[in-house]
Amino acid sequence: MAEKKIKKWEPENFELEMTTYWSFPNRGDWATHDAKWRGNWSPYIPRNIILRYSQEGDLILDQFSGGGTTLVEAKLLNRNIIGVDVNDIALKRCREKVNFDYELAKGKVYIKKGDARNLDFIPDESIDLICTHPPYANIIQYSENIQEDISRCKIPKFLEEMKMVAAESYRVLKKDKFCAVLMGDTRQKGHMIPMSFDVMKTFQKAGFKLKELIIKEQHNCRATGYWKTNSVKYNFLLIAHEYLFVFKKQE
Repeated sequence: MAEKKIKKWEPENFELEMTTYWSFPNRGDWATHDAKWRGNWSPYIPRNIILRYSQEGDLILDQFSGGGTTLVEAKLLNRNIIGVDVNDIALKRCREKVNFDYELAKGKVYIKKGDARNLDFIPDESIDLICTHPPYANIIQYSENIQEDISRCKIPKFLEEMKMVAAESYRVLKKDKFCAVLMGDTRQKGHMIPMSFDVMKTFQKAGFKLKELIIKEQHNCRATGYWKTNSVKYNFLLIAHEYLFVFKKQE
C-alpha cells in the first residue's frame, strides 16, 4: 500500500525553526499526511517540536491525536508515541495513517482510546515529550454524542476541563521535559476571547514553566468575499494566528 501511494517520505529542504514566529504556507504533504481531518495541524509543527525537544527512542504522548499527524511524524523520526483520543472515528484514521512500512521509520505507535483528563493507563513521569493540539472549545465539534469529547464544551466548561488535562500532563511527564500545546482564540459578539492565554495560565497553575511562546500564522484566513465585506461592515479583524506554548516541567 505504502509503495503505491507515498511519493516522498520527508519535507524538501527542511530547516528547523529558529524564531518565535512560525509560518507554513505549504502545510506539508509528505508520507501519509493530508488536510482531510478538519482542524488538524501542519506536520511541520510536530516535526519541529519533536526534533528540538526529544531524542530518538523517546516516548511521546499526544492525548488529542485526532487526524494522526503527530503519530506519523513520531514514527518517521524514530520516536515511540502513545496516541490517545475519545473518538473511534479519529482512532480509525490514526491507525490508517501510521499503517506504512518505511525502512528508516522505526518509531513504535501505540493507539489507545482514552480521555485526556484521565490518563490512568500511563505511569507517573514516564513520558519524554507531550506534543498535542487540543480542540478549541466547541469551535469545531468532532462528535455529536460522545460524553467525554471536550470539543462539545462551550468555552467556560472547556477551560474548566483543561485544568484536568494540564494536571494529567504534568503527572505523566518526566522532570525537565517539555509539553507543547497549540491553542487558538475566538471571537464572540464582536469581541476577542483570549482562550489561548487562559489555557496557558491553566498549565502554569498546574506547575509548568513557560519555555517558549510561539506565534503560528494561519493561512486559511483570506480577507475576500463574505469575510472581507463583513470585516469592514462590522469592524473586526480576521484571526490569522494561533499560539504554540512550550512548557517545561521543572521544580
